[in-house]
Amino acid sequence: MEYVKLGNTDISVSKICLGCMSFGKAGTMHDWTIDENESEKVIQHALELGINFFDTANGYSAGTSEEYLGKAIKKNIARDQVVIASKVYFNEGRLSRKAIMREIEGTLQRLGTDYLDLYIIHRFDYDTPIEETMEALHDLVKAGKVRAIGASAMYGYQFYNMQLIAKERGWTQFSVMENHYNLLYREDERELLPICRQMGVSLTPYSPLAAGHLSRPEWKTNSLRSKTDRVAMGKYDGMEKQDRKIVERVYELSQKHNCKMSQIALAWQWMKGISSPIIGATKTVYLDDAVGALDVKLTDLDKEYLEEMYVPHPIVGAINHNPEQTISRGTVK
Repeated sequence: MEYVKLGNTDISVSKICLGCMSFGKAGTMHDWTIDENESEKVIQHALELGINFFDTANGYSAGTSEEYLGKAIKKNIARDQVVIASKVYFNEGRLSRKAIMREIEGTLQRLGTDYLDLYIIHRFDYDTPIEETMEALHDLVKAGKVRAIGASAMYGYQFYNMQLIAKERGWTQFSVMENHYNLLYREDERELLPICRQMGVSLTPYSPLAAGHLSRPEWKTNSLRSKTDRVAMGKYDGMEKQDRKIVERVYELSQKHNCKMSQIALAWQWMKGISSPIIGATKTVYLDDAVGALDVKLTDLDKEYLEEMYVPHPIVGAINHNPEQTISRGTVK
């Protein structure tokens, strides 16, 4: 395994992050999530492979994702040997000070820990002043409940403004951006990614395999997730006709390099300067494949070939208003 530092922090993480949206009580958010025992098996295998970075959220499967992760960590490794990230936003009060202070306590309790390594705002909150949010996050760092903070999908100007406020007030700045980024969705290359690089912010994108579309030649499968994941359908099915051309090229290069399609997609991410793409896994073999991608080295010509067929996409990830205050199945991404 290879490791990198997050932003300007001293936090060292594996170049693969295990996304924990796959863990949790089925039916509370998605139908395809795996139970506590199966979740622990995947987490154990991740640890065996040298993966030390885990990403969850307060809204994943009604909190059971955090619970499963916390129990597995406690049973299998010392707390200071792993980096745990969780998120806040899809909850009552969004990113208000009151909500952040309440939600961090729930997250810590469910994880069975007294601190988070990384606390991420899950989206931009249109109802709360950014000063209120950034000061509350800073206070969590000062209190020792959070080591570093990050942000997830939003518009570049929003992220820039939040960073600027924190810098001006002497508050903790974001070290990480967890945005939607893969070969089928590259809209953030225009603004958000350059801003992050300018500010020394590490990139840890979600959906690096585009909900599996970059891991197989066919668009749909008979898996439970492929048939029931409404979030993934909303992200990708609208651009299927154009994006199939990119998937075909990923397949071609996987044949050329004698590797899995998913490994081509991940090798491209690292070539683009990504620190730690977030891999969701319901089976241990998917983690073996991900780690194997570290050995795949693409050429500049490969990169150009993969990127050539991309066309502008509708925005998926960043939101232009706050959705309804309640969490319903399929709303948390």
